[in-house]
Amino acid sequence: MESRPALTPAEAAPALLSFQNVTKRYPDGGREHVVLNGVSFELGHGRAVGLYGAPGSGKSTLLRLAAAIESPDDGSIRFDGVEMTGLSASERARLLRGPLALLSGGGWLASPGESVLDHVAMSIGSEGLTLREAKRRALEALDAVEVSALGAAQRTGSLSAHERARAMLARALVREPRLLLVDEPAPMPSIEDHERFCATLRRVTAERGIALLMASESMNALGGVGPHMWLSAGGELNCSEEQGTVVELRPHRAAASGPS
Repeated sequence: MESRPALTPAEAAPALLSFQNVTKRYPDGGREHVVLNGVSFELGHGRAVGLYGAPGSGKSTLLRLAAAIESPDDGSIRFDGVEMTGLSASERARLLRGPLALLSGGGWLASPGESVLDHVAMSIGSEGLTLREAKRRALEALDAVEVSALGAAQRTGSLSAHERARAMLARALVREPRLLLVDEPAPMPSIEDHERFCATLRRVTAERGIALLMASESMNALGGVGPHMWLSAGGELNCSEEQGTVVELRPHRAAASGPS
């Protein structure tokens, strides 16, 4: 019988994110490549989990499925009790503008002439806020990730990799998500910068009660995030539980689908 940590009544609430027997395949010539194979896990509200795997193991695919950017070929993905596989394109887009945020090291998109403050504020500019209110919230988010008022006035085209990563994190936080998905933090000029950014990421999500699912091919980057999940080259999930966590990680083995 599978063992699991005891849950308090507050922790017994339905999971925020749930994968049940999720499989994802991509065409590969005349065959199908199974990227994720029968993946099952649950992530509780406000909890942090690290996802480790070698390049090409399916980490990015798993996060894109969690963000409803892609749909699985088999299985169920639920966010806060809602089945995401049946959502329309507009409903998926609304999720990424609100309760879900995906932060990717390769996802930097900014006009070189705009300020960092404007770049962050523009992410909530379509929510009916005044420009003043949007900038106020943007300054708060930038302050939370340790970007000063002087840094907020910088032009985005002049930012270093470390500064861009913090601006991207502020842009995600300003939308007040309930789940932050982080796909391989941006390359940093030094190990110290990388560690400082990851420490900031863990701190701000913990302070705000934001659930965090962070993927990396570096175990060092995932240090302190919480329990870990490992993706094998065959797209299967292996899990490590920590006593007392409300994250329930249930690996599932399913036969590969598609032509052999």
